Amino acid sequence: MSQLVECVPNFSEGRDKVKVEAIVAAARAVAGVRILDVETDGDHHRMVLTFVAPPDAAVEAAYRAAAKAKELIDLTQHKGEHPRMGASDVIPFIPVSGVGLAECVALAKRLGERIGAELGIPVFLYGYAAARPERKDLAAVRKGQFEGLRDAIGADPARDPDFGPRKIHPTAGATAVGAREQIINFNVNLDLTDLEVGKGIAKTIRTSGGGLPELRAKEIQLSSGKIQISTVLTNYRVTPISKVYDAIRREAAAHGSDPISTEIVGLLPRDGLVGYAVDALKVINFDPAKQVLETQLEALAFDWKQAGASLSQALADVGPTPGGGSAAAIAGAMACGLGQMAMGISLKSKKLEESKRPALVEADRGFGADRHRFLALASEDAAAFDGFMDAMKIPKEDPGRASKIAKAVEEAARVPLETARLSSAVHARLKETAPLALGTVGSDVNCALHLARAAALCAAENVRINLGSIKDPALAKRLEDDLAAILARV
Repeated sequence: MSQLVECVPNFSEGRDKVKVEAIVAAARAVAGVRILDVETDGDHHRMVLTFVAPPDAAVEAAYRAAAKAKELIDLTQHKGEHPRMGASDVIPFIPVSGVGLAECVALAKRLGERIGAELGIPVFLYGYAAARPERKDLAAVRKGQFEGLRDAIGADPARDPDFGPRKIHPTAGATAVGAREQIINFNVNLDLTDLEVGKGIAKTIRTSGGGLPELRAKEIQLSSGKIQISTVLTNYRVTPISKVYDAIRREAAAHGSDPISTEIVGLLPRDGLVGYAVDALKVINFDPAKQVLETQLEALAFDWKQAGASLSQALADVGPTPGGGSAAAIAGAMACGLGQMAMGISLKSKKLEESKRPALVEADRGFGADRHRFLALASEDAAAFDGFMDAMKIPKEDPGRASKIAKAVEEAARVPLETARLSSAVHARLKETAPLALGTVGSDVNCALHLARAAALCAAENVRINLGSIKDPALAKRLEDDLAAILARV
């Protein structure tokens, strides 16, 4: 089973589209990351990003997004309805497949230590990763928010962070990093403007007020003046959406108000919504594993032949991307895949000489890391072309047009050059390890060699086509010389 982790970082920026896109792009650039959802809210002044990735990639993507948030967000200028203590306010890891909570706790500690050491931001571990029992609850960690923590950290030992400096970062604040199960963020907007009534409703329904179990709730006054009851279902199986909605509706009715709309922030598990439908419709003898069509379809085995058909069709389509540069990177990823297979089969064999094992283990790791990088380069190549097309659309009277086109052309050459360089390195590793692998995988290693060489040659074509458009002769010559040296090795 492949390992997959969900990460749902929350950032204190929900109004500036440019900043939001930059933070998301930082996470997306990591190989293996799949962005699932980006939710922004102007009233809350908050962005919730949801992505899935293999464990190592998830940590790297979360770190890069946090670094970009530190660069772009100033908490001293931030005002919003949602409680916050940091530019990257909270970063949870959630198990998806092949990974348990224990592994997610380890990921949280790795990320927390790195953010503290490299970004100089104090980090508090929460949820299942909490190092102190009182910090399991995120609300307790965030008590006082940015302004309160600014005075507390360094003065009150109980508020010392788990990682990073014993003082708040002046603009990026502090960050909570943790591990948790799937939750549901569910908001109910009421036909009500009295904030005090909203406070009473939130207090009555939440766990800490003696209400429903496994439920957090807070009242928020929206820009429209209406009251929102913002809830977090920390265990939707214990307290489902239907119970939360009914409780809020009942309390609101006592004050002559009704729900006017509801919101689900970010993603939620399918059974959370299916459960609400079953409750509302009073369905009996319902088995979601058998009666939900998508569940049945997802149970089917992965069809690699269909994946190949989809990829070849994407290349066949007349759109400009994906093109030759992406195809080169995909060929490199395929070479790495075959290399991993050959190393893996050899390592499992009892016939393998022990003296060969360390080199094959190292090669297997290298092929795995490079395969993920090739997949990222395939996306980067398409993005570089799109960037060039965007630059060409800039009005000719714009004084910055020429420099933007020059940068776009340079990027369009840089990406395939990196693909060629990586292909050359993979080709060299395959040649070095081929004599160590079992003879039974010799044809697979040779196929991988051919693919790696083809990847380098194809990438070179995409470098050359852009060299003629580079106006800086010194830069064009340097790129051309780099390419020649790379191709000489394959």
